[in-house]
Amino acid sequence: MDEKEEDKSEKSKQNHIIYYKSLSKIISNMEKEIDDEGEPAVKEHLRSRIDAVEKDRKRIRDLFPDMKMEEWDDNTN
Repeated sequence: MDEKEEDKSEKSKQNHIIYYKSLSKIISNMEKEIDDEGEPAVKEHLRSRIDAVEKDRKRIRDLFPDMKMEEWDDNTN
């Protein structure tokens, strides 16, 4: 099976930054849900979803290794 080569153009980078920002917001919302939730099974489900989103964020950061972590963090505000 052939692996698709990722687009690392400046436009792709900007799109990934926007997507990364949306993932950060999703994580923040899920963390609030965990705080509000009383059911342990639901909390565990939300934590596993956060783990999956974190893996996607790492994949995006790995696509653009020239960006420092502080730059990603600056783009999430």
